[in-house]
Amino acid sequence: MDPRGQKNDYNDAEAIAEAALRPNLKSVSEKTQDQLDLQALHRVRPRLVSRRTATINQIRAFLIEHGIAVRKGLRALENSFETILEERKDEISPRMRRILIGLYDDWMWMGDRIDKLSKEIEEISRTEENYVNVMTIPGIGPMISTAMVAAIGEGGAFDRGRDFTAWVGLVPRQYSMGGRTILGRISKRGSRYLRMLFLQAAKVIMMRPHRWKDFGFGAMVGSRV
Repeated sequence: MDPRGQKNDYNDAEAIAEAALRPNLKSVSEKTQDQLDLQALHRVRPRLVSRRTATINQIRAFLIEHGIAVRKGLRALENSFETILEERKDEISPRMRRILIGLYDDWMWMGDRIDKLSKEIEEISRTEENYVNVMTIPGIGPMISTAMVAAIGEGGAFDRGRDFTAWVGLVPRQYSMGGRTILGRISKRGSRYLRMLFLQAAKVIMMRPHRWKDFGFGAMVGSRV
């Protein structure tokens, strides 16, 4: 085994020195404390959203086991939960009632945390010009602009917009050999969270064809639908 492949301080320093001598190698800028804090907000919020969804699904599952079905939608279950416990108290045991109430309390607590985090992110998006500039792009709001700036800062590491889309994983995957280039589906490399947000923004635009001309790309989008 090549001894240079071992992980130690000497080999790390040698690799850094070698990388510094390569002019075409892109360096990653160190994140500021504000970027790290903002990234933390964006990591906590999706985790809470996922936990809230799991809690709601568990409440629905327990109700279905007792023959109680609720129509789809978060608000439908929230608005009918207390009514169900009151009108179906003969069908739900006291222990199950306590379990359901405990899950409902967890749901409400996580919803409150999510709302506070969302509000904080929206307030941050109004504080700097970088966030405001990104939000001028159609479909981009406070959530995406802050997540983007938190990840790449001012974007100095990218020479052009396509470099950024390649970093996010929104360019076609290439299968090239012998001078022949075959483009496949998107590469899905880079930040999965950012890619998900951009795809959601694109879906919002696609759902509003009457606004395409206002955004300046009506003919381009329309030709691909």
